[in-house]
Amino acid sequence: MKGVGAHIPKTLTLGSELVCHDNSGAKIVEIIGVVGYKGVHGRNPKAGVADLIIAAVKKGKPDMVKKKVKAVIIRQKKELRRANGNRLAFEDNACVLVNDDKLPIGTEIKGVIAKEVAERYPKVAAIAPGVV
Repeated sequence: MKGVGAHIPKTLTLGSELVCHDNSGAKIVEIIGVVGYKGVHGRNPKAGVADLIIAAVKKGKPDMVKKKVKAVIIRQKKELRRANGNRLAFEDNACVLVNDDKLPIGTEIKGVIAKEVAERYPKVAAIAPGVV
């Protein structure tokens, strides 16, 4: 997996709810795991922008609710610092559902995504209306 060139604070923990901003059928998801997280025994996994998570669908279409899905975090409220010194913060915490091959399930994304997501997941960036 490609590394990101920004300092991204990992502020989303287990139980955090995210808005799913694609047309896959899920509306709100809850984080139940972080893929690739290695930490201390007993510490809850944390995630930030461009991280791959495992989530449970809380609201959405009836066939999607209570399903476990994989998702990529595309925005977070907590500001992140880029290598050039700029700081960036979004209005909400949002994600996009992906399959096992890290390809997006939906065909369009509502709202912009962070540049760090576009570097790591180019197929997600291809369906996004803008990259910030």
